Order: sequence, then C-alpha cells, then structure tokens
Amino acid sequence: MSHPLHHANSSVRCFGGKPEDYVAIHDWFDATKEHAADARHRIFRHHAEGIFEAERIFGKYIVNSSGTRVPVRYIGEQHVKEDCGGFIPSISDWIREIRMQPWMNKGYTENERGGNARSVRATQPTEV
Repeated sequence: MSHPLHHANSSVRCFGGKPEDYVAIHDWFDATKEHAADARHRIFRHHAEGIFEAERIFGKYIVNSSGTRVPVRYIGEQHVKEDCGGFIPSISDWIREIRMQPWMNKGYTENERGGNARSVRATQPTEV
C-alpha cells in the first residue's frame, strides 16, 4: 500500500461502507510523509502506540456509510499491517534500528568497554 485511498479501499473490503468513511484516518497515518518521503516516515505513527493515538484522535469507533460501527483501532491495525508486512511493530522495534550518531548526544558516544561516554568532538568539523 502506498496511498491513503488504497488503504481506504481495503477498509471497505474489510468493514463495508465507502472509501470516504476511512480516508481521514489513513491520511493521518501517512501525513508524516511530509517529514520523510519514503518508508521511514512510518516510524512516527506505524506502531502500536500510533494506533492508540489514532483512537484518541478519531474516537473509539466510526459509523461508516452502511451504518456499521467500526473500531478505529481495527482500521489502524489494518493500515499498519498492510504497510509493515503483516506485523504491528512497537516504537522500540523502530528505535532499535536507528544507529546512534554523535550529533544526537551532544557529540558523545558510548564507550563499548564500560558504557562511559567519551567525547568525539575532536573528530567533528569545527564551525566557521
């Protein structure tokens, strides 16, 4: 899946109604493409916590155009599973894949021997 409308069409197949019933929720999940225009945008909302955040924003359920109450959590789970290979990751799953960089921690990295921070500023370029 790559576009909220495709997800919305999938929601229709799963829950009934019309794509318009679901597109706002799928737009919310994919709005982070504004930050990263590739699959890495998913780190922001494509996880278990993001699904619960969608529920807080859109409510516990929507009533689709067929009159059926559809839990927002189910719509979020469907979206994330479609984009993440049938898997709902946690935020920790995403974060584990990020390699720490010195700039993320004021120029310090972890010393592999004892976990003590050591400065790497000497290897950083100086500002002009």
